[in-house]
Amino acid sequence: MQKIILLLVLLTLTAVSGQSKKKQILIIGTFHFENPGLDIAKVKTFNVMTDKSQKELENITNKIKDFGPDKIFVEWSFDRQNKLDKFYAKNTDSLLHKDADEIVQLALRSAKKLGHKKLYGIDYNETNFPYDSLTKGMKEANQLDLLKTNLETMAYYENSFNEKITKYSLTELLVDTNTKKSSTDNVSWYLATANRGGKTDNFVGAYLVSEWYRRNLYMYSLIQKLTESKDDKVMLLLGAGHTAMLREFIKYDPTFEIVELETILKK
Repeated sequence: MQKIILLLVLLTLTAVSGQSKKKQILIIGTFHFENPGLDIAKVKTFNVMTDKSQKELENITNKIKDFGPDKIFVEWSFDRQNKLDKFYAKNTDSLLHKDADEIVQLALRSAKKLGHKKLYGIDYNETNFPYDSLTKGMKEANQLDLLKTNLETMAYYENSFNEKITKYSLTELLVDTNTKKSSTDNVSWYLATANRGGKTDNFVGAYLVSEWYRRNLYMYSLIQKLTESKDDKVMLLLGAGHTAMLREFIKYDPTFEIVELETILKK
């Protein structure tokens, strides 16, 4: 009996010990520095090429270097990794002076400082996002209140962000984009608004939401597969809509523990 109890104690201690060795994942959800205007909500572009913003980016990437991620994952198609490798091999100084994209300004700048050989693309684009069909389904179902809520939500986000870029520094914007409220607002639209769209025999809303989940689940699967046992820390740089979803996935995965941008900036 004593041997059985001792064995159970040892197994419990082993399990606890294993659980305590979580890998740290620095999550940076961002707005698009070079705004292509492809998102549903249309917001203005924040100029990250000013001297002030460039100094902030130097500070942020120095803090990322101090954090020391072993790998950096970015919003670049996984099946175009070869192109990302070639892009990464280009002259860094030249890119930093002419390319405002967040992958260059945050991820590439950080990776070069860390001496990394590459960035890791994890985006998956073989999914649908039938937004026009969603609003059409709402109209056909006479969901006038839902249509109104949808428009008000988009308008609120646009106005809120456009106001912030006139008041906030780049650092403040990035910290704000990674707050719990920001993540909650991102996920909330999918479940509280989009998922309701359509008649009872038309699941266009649920389909759109499921496709968004699928895209992000595939991306998270790539993070899991590409993170090796030797990697103690990794970094994730994606649009805030993606990171909001991934935060929920990570919550139930004992492999990782989330580290916030605001936390490393305070060190």
